[in-house]
Amino acid sequence: MAASTKRGKVIYDNVCVQCHMANGEGVANVFPPLAKSNWLKDKVTESIRSIKYGLQGEITVNGEKYNSVMSPLGLSDQEVADVMNYTSNVWGNISDQMFTAEQVSKVKKK
Repeated sequence: MAASTKRGKVIYDNVCVQCHMANGEGVANVFPPLAKSNWLKDKVTESIRSIKYGLQGEITVNGEKYNSVMSPLGLSDQEVADVMNYTSNVWGNISDQMFTAEQVSKVKKK
């Protein structure tokens, strides 16, 4: 888990930080927060799907509505798992779940 989380931080810092910010707070009314995020905790499959395939349309995170476009990031299943392991365990997020490439591979595009 520690190695995956470390890899996830590197990916986050290179790819995700532009929109979700270094502290995971996002940008009010534009990009949802990942910090203390009910989206990561309660919508695991949707979280994986959004990283893997992008996201379009309205979502609600921590009671706030967001309607932005997130482009597909072009990450491998292992990289998506690493990002999930990192973001699910920082900024007040706590998860006992260990995300794997195998689990991510089973999440299909809608």
